[in-house]
Amino acid sequence: MSDTQKTVAVVLAADYEDSELEQPVKTLEHAGFHCELIGEKSDEEVRGKRGGKAVIGKAVDAATVSDYAALVIPGGYSPDHLRINDAMVAFVRDFFRSGKPVAAICHGPQLLIEADVVNGRRVTSWPSVRTDLINAGAQWQDREVVVDGNLITSRKPADLDAFGQALLDQLGH
Repeated sequence: MSDTQKTVAVVLAADYEDSELEQPVKTLEHAGFHCELIGEKSDEEVRGKRGGKAVIGKAVDAATVSDYAALVIPGGYSPDHLRINDAMVAFVRDFFRSGKPVAAICHGPQLLIEADVVNGRRVTSWPSVRTDLINAGAQWQDREVVVDGNLITSRKPADLDAFGQALLDQLGH
């Protein structure tokens, strides 16, 4: 596999849910993938809700969908911060349209709503995002993981094992 086929984009801002960043990254790295954190500014340190720290590797303005095999959107408040960034919304929309796997957990689907990619799709999320997803045309389901084409969604940290496995399945592992 080329480097592009082995690199996964993870979009991130402050107040992310720590486990929803850490566990998918560990799962992917264990399977031989490299994860690159993409945010508003490169080299920016962002803090998780539970005290974790992460450093953004690349600004979204410099990110290109063709450089990545998949996209991961951790939850927490990070997606809410990111959905007001036009470049981030466009990156997520373009990634989804590429047909490559897009995996969002917890509040992650907020960014999918803003990118206008959930209409007619089966999804799940943290319960407080349910009505927003339904209003955006999604078919919400209360399941630990929902896979609809290239879209993978999960509800909460307790679903991370199923979330990671569904992503690896999409990536052919």
